Amino acid sequence: MSPTPATFASPIKPSSWSWEATNEEISARYGVPIERVVRFDTNTSPMPPLQVAEMLAGNEWDVPVSEYPPSDYARLVEAAAARYRVERDELLVGAGADEILDLVAKTYLPPGGAAVLPIPTYGMYPVLTEQRGANVVRVPRLGASDGFALDVETVREATRDAHLVWLCSPNNPTGQAEPPGRVAELLAGLLEDARAVGRDAPAVLLDEAYAEIAGDTLLPLRFEYPRLIVARTMSKAYGIAGLRVGFAVARPETINEIAVYRPPGSVSVVSVGVATALLRDDELVRERVAAIVDERTRFAAGLSDAGWRVQPSLTNFILVEFESAEEADGVAEGLLSRGLIPRTFPDGHPLAHGLRLTVRDREQDDRLIEAAAEIAIRA
Repeated sequence: MSPTPATFASPIKPSSWSWEATNEEISARYGVPIERVVRFDTNTSPMPPLQVAEMLAGNEWDVPVSEYPPSDYARLVEAAAARYRVERDELLVGAGADEILDLVAKTYLPPGGAAVLPIPTYGMYPVLTEQRGANVVRVPRLGASDGFALDVETVREATRDAHLVWLCSPNNPTGQAEPPGRVAELLAGLLEDARAVGRDAPAVLLDEAYAEIAGDTLLPLRFEYPRLIVARTMSKAYGIAGLRVGFAVARPETINEIAVYRPPGSVSVVSVGVATALLRDDELVRERVAAIVDERTRFAAGLSDAGWRVQPSLTNFILVEFESAEEADGVAEGLLSRGLIPRTFPDGHPLAHGLRLTVRDREQDDRLIEAAAEIAIRA
């Protein structure tokens, strides 16, 4: 596969594994009008079923679903680069943030290596680490009174022999962001430690799935830390989780390291079309985030009135804590019996005494608030 997202196989003698040249590249290289370019190289059908064509007709993101997506995702990359205020060569497209995480694990975690995991955090990080045959080094976060923040010195010490650090801010499932300067402090320490022993600094994946909702980003830190990769997604604030669109943002040389592991067509042409249109809409996210924040405030207040201990949140979910894991299990069972499904945590998890609840619409949230009041009365 080509080493960079912008470099493609020769149309005459491609290498054994490369992204094929796009229609746009062929048009530019040979002076053929784009509408005259026809692909005889991808074994696709000449047209989609009539039903699919009818479903897609008339939409501004109308796309040829019978063809594979262009390997450079050029329109999507251009729209994302403008939205995130980064350069195009600092972006890599993936099928949701989860594929970005998978690509980072493939790039930086050798068998027998190690990844540092401040816990509690997103459950896919240890899964991806173990899939690579690497070791998970778990480091406890500070407690609820400290906003579940990183313990910088402990993480730094644990990372001395590690290849990768998984970070998430705002953190899932605690819902809170790292205090100002905390991630920068950690990165500076990791660089200092690496230089002291003459080795490369470890890769750091910073998951910013909820950045739009939080209203802040740590993207500028990529200028200070060469191997920082920031994962972004359109699943949360943009509301298209089912279409699977995400991005890695990093310095070009780091993107190039990851790009060799990216499959050529994991994001569908429909996803590309929809995501591009949404990214170009200047008001969409602002309006959606305002609605999420308003409903989150109302939802949290209703749960607090029911006697539940609600943690602060900068995301589209709320963490509630109970006195014990047994109480949390009982509440979860009460919710499930009403058709309301919370996110629970297994025995031994730092948040086994808690539940994570997504902020949904007013009617659905009211069902849960009413259930919370009923469960409290019966308890």
